[in-house]
Amino acid sequence: MTHQTIVVPDIGGAEGAEVVELLVAVGDAIELEQSLIVLESDKASMEIPASHAGVVVELKMAVGDQLSEGDAILTLDTSAADNDGAEVSHQEAPGNDQNSTSIDADVASSQRVDECTEKGADAAASEEGVSEAVSEQVVEVPDIGTDGDVEVVELCVSVGDVIDEGDSVVVLESDKASMEVPSSAAGEVLELLIAEGASVTQGASLIKLSVKGVSSTAPAVTGAATPAVDTTDTLAKPSSVAAANPSPRATALPASAPPASSVANDASDLYVGPAVRKLAREFGVDLKAVKGSGPKGRIVKEDLQAYVSQRLADPATHAVSVGSGIPDVAEIDFSKFGPVHHEQRSRIDKVTASNMSKSWLNVPHVTQFDDADITDLEAFRGSLKAEAERRGSKLSPVPFIIKAVAVALNANPKMKSSLAEQGDVLVYKDYCHIGMAVDTPNGLVVPVIRDADKKSVWALSDEIRELAAKAKDKKLKPDEMQGAVFTISSLGNIGGRGFTPIVNTPEVGILGVSKASTQPMWDGSEFQPRIMLPVSLSYDHRVVNGGDAGRFLTYLVALLSDIRQLAIN
Repeated sequence: MTHQTIVVPDIGGAEGAEVVELLVAVGDAIELEQSLIVLESDKASMEIPASHAGVVVELKMAVGDQLSEGDAILTLDTSAADNDGAEVSHQEAPGNDQNSTSIDADVASSQRVDECTEKGADAAASEEGVSEAVSEQVVEVPDIGTDGDVEVVELCVSVGDVIDEGDSVVVLESDKASMEVPSSAAGEVLELLIAEGASVTQGASLIKLSVKGVSSTAPAVTGAATPAVDTTDTLAKPSSVAAANPSPRATALPASAPPASSVANDASDLYVGPAVRKLAREFGVDLKAVKGSGPKGRIVKEDLQAYVSQRLADPATHAVSVGSGIPDVAEIDFSKFGPVHHEQRSRIDKVTASNMSKSWLNVPHVTQFDDADITDLEAFRGSLKAEAERRGSKLSPVPFIIKAVAVALNANPKMKSSLAEQGDVLVYKDYCHIGMAVDTPNGLVVPVIRDADKKSVWALSDEIRELAAKAKDKKLKPDEMQGAVFTISSLGNIGGRGFTPIVNTPEVGILGVSKASTQPMWDGSEFQPRIMLPVSLSYDHRVVNGGDAGRFLTYLVALLSDIRQLAIN
């Protein structure tokens, strides 16, 4: 009897990876490369394959143990393999009756043998012991922030090109912006599935790739020579098993997302590999709503795809998917009351409506109002008219407001924070990027002024004009509309005494600026005409309380009322 101890191979430097699942038991006959256990670290989940074939004699660890490279997993009786003078065939079950009985008695073990049989069939085709496994993969349109069609304006690859993961595949253009779509994998372009001028949506197929990967089929090795684990390959195994042996759970998904009480409070608690987590992020899916069909409830790729398909096919549950649970308003045929005409909404309008609905339904809004005396500011701005003309600029009140808001945000950092990790963590941002709502013929867009606190009023004025022009010409890039910590929405000369702007979550605050007017103000002895600017601060009451908002708004009003304070901040 020959005994061989199987140890943990190189697992990418992970220390203290937890054993979350045992895939074999004492008495099982296992094949070369058959998965033995599942380890999970902070970084990844991985299945550990057998470096030898044989019969399991002893398990050296248990579920919950912490293992590192070189730690013993189990002991094998390799006598049968040694007597055959070659590796155990992946195309036949071991001839030992006892082993066969053990396999027949365990359905899960039998499924794993079937999986290894498929691997062995591929291995038999290789004469050198190592073969390149080639598969085809379709690159699709990821989440692009809109539910409508976008146009393909440029193809960045051709058939026969070899590309890396992250290389640009196509350029898409919407009413809002142009964006490049990166490849989700590396490989050779086999086929272009779209053409320039085509309209696509999220999930549409773009190109077909030939993706290569190395699979080990070498004969059984000896001693301490254990194969390195390819975490990418091992993470894909549960998906292939689920596809070959469909579970009833995979076809019986709930008609709507499960209630919060039925899922884990944190997605990090779920049994799911990094590859599936990445796919969920691309789809914008909350993994807590997905029911896993893999071993011990593991969420595999097929579960995620089935969930997305079901949600898209069931419009009745759409309201629930954005967190509202509010029934839709009934459609009314207005033509029965009089003449009507229809006009298709722009993509920007529809995206804005969706985002505002989500924010209003999920964020508890509170709005505070105040008036800033900008008489001195306006006098100072008027004195700079000649300098502005010399610079070829036009100095409006907006750059002064942005500068004052930046100073106030740095003095009140909670106003530029965000909630994270299901509300358990507050993220404070050490930068000060401010969004500026711009009204365009196609709808409202919000370009972002970066590092507003570090720029002069003149620099802010120039950047405001540049971004506003790009917004109206639909030339804003995606990164020019991302990263804001706070937003300003100014009605300028449009009019109005005040309004309640909606917080642009995950930001926690937004400032509404209305039309200034001259009003009589009492100076202690008489009324004086003063230019008063109405401002309204809406904030996320989960993060910002009344005291926080009051201090921020009071300080901001003071800055606008005495513009000299900006010179010393």
